[in-house]
Amino acid sequence: MSKPRPTAERPWRNFYGRTRGKKLRPAQRRYLERDLAALSPGPVGPEDNPARRPLDLRARFGARPVWLEIGFGGGEHMVHQAWLNPGVAIIGCEPFINGVAMLLGKIRASGVSNLAVHPGDVRDLFDVLPDASIGRAFLLYPDPWPKKKHHKRRFVTPEFLRPLARVLARGAEFRVATDIPDYVRQTLEQVPRHGFEWLAESPRDWRTPWKDWEPTRYERKALREGRVPYYMTFRRL
Repeated sequence: MSKPRPTAERPWRNFYGRTRGKKLRPAQRRYLERDLAALSPGPVGPEDNPARRPLDLRARFGARPVWLEIGFGGGEHMVHQAWLNPGVAIIGCEPFINGVAMLLGKIRASGVSNLAVHPGDVRDLFDVLPDASIGRAFLLYPDPWPKKKHHKRRFVTPEFLRPLARVLARGAEFRVATDIPDYVRQTLEQVPRHGFEWLAESPRDWRTPWKDWEPTRYERKALREGRVPYYMTFRRL
């Protein structure tokens, strides 16, 4: 199938970063083949997909509140939150297929059943999520894109923050964790401009992990290498 052509309503989007890494183990390939389709949040695909329409979250999850994890990495935090909050449905998106396979293995091991998975760009989800439908969002150790010329690729830019603000409900929490000081700078500059307030009242608030925090493999690597994590909490106005 040919790629859909860009339009005035839906311009062409580039995707930066890897979607595949090391060769998957046989068990991981089985997880992708057997488990992934059943965990879909609904029709999320190219804009020429005739089944594509706004997601019916109530039909998919019932009356549960819905949370969103943007780039779940290996899925440690997402599975932890699902286990802690069985009355909440959590949608995770991750374009790196090795991370998706890791998450599927953790879902099998934990037995949690309140997760949905989109193995792709979060912008695909933003296209089909209803307004004010998400009660909490997580952005944990996103790709830092350290070179200044690549800062426009970071998540904390208008291209991502505008649709995030649209899908978050009033009062929803947006949590950001990073070990990159310049990412903190850009986050604190950009996120409040798009309908959020930063909830920190003292340095302790952004130096201390959330009470329900589960360290990710990226955080463990940062700590091993001597970098300092930052934990920022925002509220949708």
